[in-house]
Amino acid sequence: MKGQNYYDADSKKKLQELIKDIKVAMLTTISADGQLRSRPMATHEVNVDDALWFLTYTNTAKVAEVSQEEQVNLAYMDVGSQRYVSISGIAQTYRDTKKVHELWNPLMKAWFPKGPDDPMIAVMRVTPEYAEYWDAPSYSIVQLFGFLKAAVTGEEYKEEGTEHEKIDLSKSA
Repeated sequence: MKGQNYYDADSKKKLQELIKDIKVAMLTTISADGQLRSRPMATHEVNVDDALWFLTYTNTAKVAEVSQEEQVNLAYMDVGSQRYVSISGIAQTYRDTKKVHELWNPLMKAWFPKGPDDPMIAVMRVTPEYAEYWDAPSYSIVQLFGFLKAAVTGEEYKEEGTEHEKIDLSKSA
């Protein structure tokens, strides 16, 4: 378990690998009254060197909130593989028909029935600044034994093989 703050190509590669197959993130924004609000968002493109891309309607609360406060958080979770990732960054929402077409796939018609040329569709670009992840191997009998032992002895459970890292993506390598 690393648990260190650092920035390098290996860290970014690991982060990219951890989230590339997790299709939905919980996007947290800050409302006008300072409350945190979260909702699921399908990630359409992942590039931790540049941005994470989403599609949304222009007339949503999240768009209004991002226009007032650009700081957001994305939480990715895959319980089956024990991968958890939190990314904070700066969000911007704007109309970009070319980017909408680039991100579009036919399944999106379920959320955007008028198709990619709907003037109400916007792109949301989140530029990552900081990330933290926990990557644990799937549960095995050994981990179950360790958990039970900790419960019986009162000692803190420490999961073997768990990676935990904090990454400052706002600094150049």
